[in-house]
Amino acid sequence: MGRSSRSSSSRWRYINPAYYLKRPKRLALLFIVFVFGSLVVWDRQTLVREHEEELSKLNEEVTRLQNKLGEFKDDKSVTGQVNTSGKSNNANRKPNVSDDPIDIQRREKVKDAMIHAWSSYEKYAWGHDELQPQTKNGVDSFGGLGATLIDSLDTLYIMGLDEQFQRAREWVANSLDFNKNYDASVFETTIRVVGGLLSSYDLSGDKMFLEKAKDIADRLLPAWNTPSGIPYNIINLAHGNPHNPGWTGGDSILADSGTEQLEFIALSQRTGDPKYQQKVEDVILELNKTFPSDGLLPIYINPHRGTRSYSTITFGAMGDSFYEYLLKVWIQGNKTAAVKHYREMWETSMKGLLSLVRRTTPSNFTYLCEKIGNSLTDKMDELACFAPGMLALGSTGYGPDEAKKFLSLAEELAWTCYNFYQSTPTKLAGENYFFNSDQDITVGTSWNILRPETVESLFYLWRITGNKTYQEWGWNIFQAFEKNSRIETGYVGLKDVNTGVKDNMMQSFFLAETLKYLYLLFSPSSVISLDEWVFNTEAHPIKIITRHDQVEKSGVSGGQHNSETLSRARKEGRFSGN
Repeated sequence: MGRSSRSSSSRWRYINPAYYLKRPKRLALLFIVFVFGSLVVWDRQTLVREHEEELSKLNEEVTRLQNKLGEFKDDKSVTGQVNTSGKSNNANRKPNVSDDPIDIQRREKVKDAMIHAWSSYEKYAWGHDELQPQTKNGVDSFGGLGATLIDSLDTLYIMGLDEQFQRAREWVANSLDFNKNYDASVFETTIRVVGGLLSSYDLSGDKMFLEKAKDIADRLLPAWNTPSGIPYNIINLAHGNPHNPGWTGGDSILADSGTEQLEFIALSQRTGDPKYQQKVEDVILELNKTFPSDGLLPIYINPHRGTRSYSTITFGAMGDSFYEYLLKVWIQGNKTAAVKHYREMWETSMKGLLSLVRRTTPSNFTYLCEKIGNSLTDKMDELACFAPGMLALGSTGYGPDEAKKFLSLAEELAWTCYNFYQSTPTKLAGENYFFNSDQDITVGTSWNILRPETVESLFYLWRITGNKTYQEWGWNIFQAFEKNSRIETGYVGLKDVNTGVKDNMMQSFFLAETLKYLYLLFSPSSVISLDEWVFNTEAHPIKIITRHDQVEKSGVSGGQHNSETLSRARKEGRFSGN
């Protein structure tokens, strides 16, 4: 027992500092051991830290290489399509960049919105033109042509919603019937149905869509049988009998008569039948005979004489897309001599547009007036908010000074259009706005029906300038739609943007245009490249094919080749946005 105590006591003395103070050699040895041990531990920690840094660098390099590989695949499958002119159209375009994580997240949110809108339509209004979400039923606003379904086809395709696209495709193939005793709008049927079917054909290569487009176009063609070639705006799909609405006094509407060129030219290129192109080009030739020096046409045109009637000049309702298509037909034809006169007419009209530009006080918002006779009205439709995108897209065809001027104007107008949204309690825009001295912007007609024009312009401005501010504005608008317009059974407009009271309609263009442009706003610029595609006024992308003086079979086969290439790219997942 005593021995054990002494042994324990002798061991504890080694931790007593006094023991080492009396023995300097042992103290020195202890110090050396401590220093050596510290160096070993420190060196090991350094090695671990350096190893972690190397791993981090390797991970970054792997991610960079994956992004590069993704871009390479994108270029091969989408932007690497055959350019029929043999020339590059990359001037003034933002370079393709790696997919931003925030863009991916936002794009998925927009995709989720499309899934919600589509699923609601599929559940409550399948085969009808539009969904009334609050009463959970479908309505046939366009004669029962499945407008929302056809309008949504290319959006579903681009977003990679394959199962939904296939179900819609089967309905078009097996249930879509155009033989209806219905007085259809030539304009609305062309941009939604003909445009939607042609776009689906160009994207998928499925010839069924082309045959359907030809069927409905043939039913519309008699509308152009007028003394001047200016079409009537209404036709019965089963019996013909084209005419104009009574409220126009017998006149044809400018936008309704000058916004079929993209679709009918594309149809001729893809079928080899020139009759569609000839009808719509005759309209432009007729208008060009007496085209005014400022390029601004009133909204009413006499279809018998081809003359202009005394009426409003506007870039809003009933005028807007006529000017849009002058530019876009030039782009669709790959800017060749065969379509040069479209560009010349458009540039003349843009000189006239400059005469309508005014600015407010005190905030200096830029806006476009309307004009009747020699009088200007300080009113601008939200519909006219397509103009910033049009100006940005067209600016790339000017010389440096003019390009800068028109792009700057586009940016100023886009700021005004964005403030149409920001100036209301719901952050959603009204239908039109008035501008009064010292009051800046005042909402006029205060409903919102889910229109796309502002986000369309933000899409073009982002693609052309690379300025991410336009993405932020678009995201804010999307969030306002989510907050105010999303309900359990779809999306609805607002009866009043000041109170937020909801209506009972999910417009087909919300799926065709608004959500598509928002999705593309957060997608790489190689997805539906502006060098390879042109959007019709319903946001249906149509493949650019070089125009010559006549429709050639080579143009048709080229279009089919592009469709097949796109179909392969689609199967590889290029359009999925993942």
